[in-house]
Amino acid sequence: MAEHLFHLKANWPGVRNDIGTIETLNLKTEVSIPTEMDGPGIGTNPDEMLLGAAATCYIITLAAMLARSGVEKESLTMESIGVVDYTNGIVTYKKIIHKPEIVLTEGMANKRSIVERLVLKAEASCMISRALQGNVEVTAEAIIK
Repeated sequence: MAEHLFHLKANWPGVRNDIGTIETLNLKTEVSIPTEMDGPGIGTNPDEMLLGAAATCYIITLAAMLARSGVEKESLTMESIGVVDYTNGIVTYKKIIHKPEIVLTEGMANKRSIVERLVLKAEASCMISRALQGNVEVTAEAIIK
């Protein structure tokens, strides 16, 4: 087994509603609490970053599975929605909904049932989805054309 280490440096110079920074090998950005949670809404925030991690893991996993199954596509795009409950100062990340749209190349209509299975399998196979399992519900609702 080979472990991969990912490093992140964070700086938070102030109190709750200040602005901090994070930096990884390929990402450097400001972070703060979103306006929806009574924060300044500058840069990104943990809610968006969790959604981004889940979405990128899912779409990459789905693309790899489609390719391995011989499914040719014109495009693969996706909208993902994170559902966060913020009640009485308590934040709960409830659900992530991935909505991939897959446009198959001509002659691939016979692969539609395979694509439908892979849409669900990719969600169950994605490393981030597995890490969230039992805490955050993750679903996929595909549009296949």
